[in-house]
Amino acid sequence: MTHILALDTSGNACSVALWNDAGLLMGKEEPTERQHTKRLLPMVKDLLLAADVKMSNLDAIAYGRGPGSFTGIRIAAGVAQGLAFGIDCKVLPISTLAALALRLHQQSNIANLAYACSLDARMGEVYWGEYIIDEDHPEIALPQVAERVCSPTQVEVVNSLYAACGSGMAVANIPQAIIASAQSVCSDLQPRALEMARLAGADFALGRQCAPEDALPVYLRDEVTWQKLPRYQ
Repeated sequence: MTHILALDTSGNACSVALWNDAGLLMGKEEPTERQHTKRLLPMVKDLLLAADVKMSNLDAIAYGRGPGSFTGIRIAAGVAQGLAFGIDCKVLPISTLAALALRLHQQSNIANLAYACSLDARMGEVYWGEYIIDEDHPEIALPQVAERVCSPTQVEVVNSLYAACGSGMAVANIPQAIIASAQSVCSDLQPRALEMARLAGADFALGRQCAPEDALPVYLRDEVTWQKLPRYQ
């Protein structure tokens, strides 16, 4: 049986989730702004205890690789890397925007929707991505455009039938046409580990896991430079 732990600290909340290929899906989420480092590992411990799963039983650890808070995505990447080194397992980097798309998909009752997902990137910019959910494999988010960071005035949707979500939808200068044409807009929706765990299960089956030393954050901003993270102590 395959067990995957997922971690996300990309925003104001801290969340963890556990998935296995026998149908288990459990998650915990807390609003822990600036407390991610204090709460993440205790939340992992509580979740595994509730599921009666040992850390050594994990086959992979997934994490929200970004985009998002620079500090937050580094925390998730570092903890995932450290835990994976400790139990000698693989890691699965999961897009926060893809997780948003899957979360909105769970809430939607409209067929054949695309999902325009955006997060507030500060500095007058937004992170932007657009996805459709594979009808035959509903835990796979298929990107329609390359994820990017840009001015709100530069965003565009390539699918005519779409829903929109994420904090970027509430920033100034988002084109009103984007908002008006959406089937629904959920600007308060955040990425979380529960959807990341589901995406990770599909990625694991497709062999997309990587070595712990390759567990890196994705910032999208060109001016942000980074190196491989040190092992989490």
